[in-house]
Amino acid sequence: MAAPAIGKAVPNFKAAATGDQQVELKSLRGRNVVIYFYPKDSTPGCTTEGCEFTSLHREFTQRDTVILGVSRDSLASHEKFKAKYEFPFDLLSDGDEALCQLFDVIKEKNMYGKKVLGVERSTFLIDAEGKLRREWRKVSAKGHAAEVLAAIDEL
Repeated sequence: MAAPAIGKAVPNFKAAATGDQQVELKSLRGRNVVIYFYPKDSTPGCTTEGCEFTSLHREFTQRDTVILGVSRDSLASHEKFKAKYEFPFDLLSDGDEALCQLFDVIKEKNMYGKKVLGVERSTFLIDAEGKLRREWRKVSAKGHAAEVLAAIDEL
């Protein structure tokens, strides 16, 4: 399956989320949705990214935008990560990589000279009608949340 294309509807999905709940994309219609994929809970870049989305959370909320973080970590790991940094948004567990595959974020990486498959830090902006409006790949965590916020203002 090809990744969603800009201007096209994003296929519906369900995923397990923090707070012992399920998130379904179609239930978020009428609001913008920011889905950001990150490699691993409690690592420096992932913490920076989550904290920057947290610091701008009020501004995202004022723009009727839901933020969802996604990694392959377990819900238990997500709950600890979310609590430690007081993230005001949900984290989705994608242990089976269904969301990662849907958005085509599993890429070959070079770690310590070994080639491994891992999550490429990526963010997707879905509008209130469920259409993909922007995507960012190979994201640098620092300053990224502000860039996404600016893109919402352009919708």
